[in-house]
Amino acid sequence: MKRVSMASEIGATSYPGRGIVIGLTPDGKKAAIGYFIMGRSTNSRNRVFVTEGEGIRTEAFDPSKLEDPSLIIYAPVRVRGNDTIVTNGDQTDTIYDLMAEGKTFEESLRTREFEPDGPNYTPRISGILHIPADTNNYSYEMSILKSNNGDPTACNRYTFSYDVPLKGEAHFLHTYMGDGNPLPSFEGEPTPVEIETNDLDEFTETIWNALDEENKVSLFTRFIDVESGEVESRIVNKNK
Repeated sequence: MKRVSMASEIGATSYPGRGIVIGLTPDGKKAAIGYFIMGRSTNSRNRVFVTEGEGIRTEAFDPSKLEDPSLIIYAPVRVRGNDTIVTNGDQTDTIYDLMAEGKTFEESLRTREFEPDGPNYTPRISGILHIPADTNNYSYEMSILKSNNGDPTACNRYTFSYDVPLKGEAHFLHTYMGDGNPLPSFEGEPTPVEIETNDLDEFTETIWNALDEENKVSLFTRFIDVESGEVESRIVNKNK
């Protein structure tokens, strides 16, 4: 697939849903992560990202308006040793726990399926960054678990591995192809997109500004130095 503009791809539809961007800065020094959430309902829009340990979690902006927390309150980002896990649901904890037992990223996700929110059956999208402490041998993986074209009796599982990330390139995976009823699940492999800056604030602004103004809710970004492991993060919440 040809590499495309990150801003154009993220802004190509008013409702990509939840999205993960993972890649490498143009100077080759920083692993890059972006994770955003969007919402159409009052319940989905009533959220913010907050820091939790080395990662983040979602919480209700106005607890009095929280209706069903089951699919909207979770820890999208957790760090286990030299691995950073980012997902759109509580499978973050599944990956974290089962990898501690010796399972791989892909094996851990074999225990999970798409979300039980018919008729959408929202895909579970996940990513993991491997950044060994003693080398700069950075690699990452991404996964999507989705219904079989809307049929909930079957779960289709796809894992994508990027052993040699390219400078200035990321891969973008999101839950929906666009708005609709039911919402159409993402199709194909993660889209290769351009990272055009070595500055985290510019990276953050590019993603946030590309998202539909009405539907965007929160954004988390992080740069990790692939040699030192030094971490720099940003959180942007529409609700303030």
